Amino acid sequence: MLEGNLIHRDMLYAAQKAGLAFICNVVINADKEAIFAVAGDVDAAHTVGTQFLSGRCQVRATPSDIVITTNGGYPLDQNIYQAVKGMTAAEAAVKKDGVVIMLAQSADGHGGEGFHQTFKQEKNLGRMLEKFLATPKDETIVDQWQSQIFARVLMHARVIYVSEADDQVVRDLHMTPAKTLDEAMRLADEMLGDVEATITAIPDGVGVMVV
Repeated sequence: MLEGNLIHRDMLYAAQKAGLAFICNVVINADKEAIFAVAGDVDAAHTVGTQFLSGRCQVRATPSDIVITTNGGYPLDQNIYQAVKGMTAAEAAVKKDGVVIMLAQSADGHGGEGFHQTFKQEKNLGRMLEKFLATPKDETIVDQWQSQIFARVLMHARVIYVSEADDQVVRDLHMTPAKTLDEAMRLADEMLGDVEATITAIPDGVGVMVV
């Protein structure tokens, strides 16, 4: 989302102030093959690339009780910090108070000490988010942008995290740990109770735009 995106605006401002005169970006497919390229002005070329993408990897959400997703495999699923990106696709598809099942190997653990401690030390997500939103832009804490997005996801749905990460670290981050998809599905059924749960699967949460 570029329209009204303050982060995109700030990045574009920085690029222009730094004198960036030329870019060359490529779009890759599911097999990591380059299928499209754009080059030229940092703003105009990037816009053309996003327009190409929007017609090929944008899908309408099918609201479901359970959404299963991934972070696209290695190296994108090496830690929990990175896996938040894949969770945002699931957030757009899961019903309020539903269950997201996130599969990410996470052999490197949480991925950021500041990120970990933010959630370990604050159990009230609403209070955490209020604090983030009240923080002046020149006083933000380390990794606040990722923590803010993650808190939003957690307030919308429960997250079961299937990984190799330490179970306590997963719990510190307000999620329920699991080691297999079967275990995660059983836990999701228990969380939802006596309902005939609908399920959406998003094979690659960082490779699709759910709207």
